[in-house]
Amino acid sequence: MKKEILNIFLIGILSLSLCACQTKTESGTKKPEISERKITLNVRNPKVEISTQFEQMVIAYEKENPNVDIKVHTVGGAMDNLADLKAKMATGNGPDIFTNIGYENAKQWSEYLEDLSDQPWVEHAYEDALTPMKFDGKIHGMPVNLEGYGFIYNKDIFNKEGIDELPKTLTELIAVAEKLQKAGVTPFATGYYEEWKLGDHLMNVGFTEQEDPPAFIKGLNDGTEKIYNNQKFNDLINLLDVTLKYGNKNPLTTDYNMEVNLFTSENAAIIQQGNWIQPMIDQQSPNMNIGFMPIPINDQPKKEALMVGVPNYWVVNKQTTPEKKKEAKRFLNWMVSSEQGKMFLTERFKFIPAFTNIEADNLGPLADETIQYYKEGKTLYSNWYDFPVGIREEFGAAMQLYVGNKLNRGQLLHEFQRSWERASSE
Repeated sequence: MKKEILNIFLIGILSLSLCACQTKTESGTKKPEISERKITLNVRNPKVEISTQFEQMVIAYEKENPNVDIKVHTVGGAMDNLADLKAKMATGNGPDIFTNIGYENAKQWSEYLEDLSDQPWVEHAYEDALTPMKFDGKIHGMPVNLEGYGFIYNKDIFNKEGIDELPKTLTELIAVAEKLQKAGVTPFATGYYEEWKLGDHLMNVGFTEQEDPPAFIKGLNDGTEKIYNNQKFNDLINLLDVTLKYGNKNPLTTDYNMEVNLFTSENAAIIQQGNWIQPMIDQQSPNMNIGFMPIPINDQPKKEALMVGVPNYWVVNKQTTPEKKKEAKRFLNWMVSSEQGKMFLTERFKFIPAFTNIEADNLGPLADETIQYYKEGKTLYSNWYDFPVGIREEFGAAMQLYVGNKLNRGQLLHEFQRSWERASSE
């Protein structure tokens, strides 16, 4: 009898203990709601020039949103050939936020692009800045910024050597290069290790110089136009030859950082770049007296103008989880609507905003001149968006072979043509 009473007592104690544990589990240590969980976002940042500043912006966002952890993978220059992105997407491990250049490229990546049409920032974006990411009646990307590029020159060196007028033709550019070289100054910083400088930016000049660029591209696609017998591309190679003749040694092993260092250390007077290098210049040579000049490829320039456009668009991975997509959209909107985000875009990144609600002050001389050209209508727009996917990388690789004396002029022009025909037929 005593033994039975003891067993009943022990069973009672055990039952109370289990009840207490269950109560604790249901109240004090219950599983957090989805909104309370730590959300990790992976962001692929293609702007190596602002890698540090971008990380700082992320830290500011995380302080305001302690439930969010943003991991940034910065690429750029020679590394940014999208190979890493394609591989990760193929295995389902792609970033939650990445970038896309628009038009044909956007259509090819459409299965990964979330519809952003309903986002608050859309109403503030410049209408023409949204066009490259509009298809199927939806907007699939947020403009990163506006950028302008051309030749950037050191005003102090030009003044010191008595160069009072900027060259507007190729002949005048050669005369300036001769004068600088005789004074012991390397005229051009040539970082041709970076294929995008050649295949993207320089090659684009050959297209913008066409009488009707869209019609020319259409002609290339239907076979009525050819690159190898087009005078503008011959002119473009003439310009490339000038930069090689009057540029630094070993251009194919001179990378992005080395090229900018040559310029900021005043070992070279001219660099083919855009306003995006302002943060790098400010870091290496604060208050450097610099300015833009257009890129002439012959003695009959169309007009004094800079290339201006949206280089990239932030996109959200359509295949990531619903909570990550929601947080990714919040982060992008914060970048262009919050005071903190707008401060980083303009003061730290030195970006020219593609949004009407962001004032652009104190962005530096390169941005100031880009805005001036833009307001005066002295702009040439990039034709990259209408290029077949992958063609720019092929252009760049072929031009590097030319720089390395592996292709002659005729072979290079025919390689351009073959690359276009291959890419446009896929």
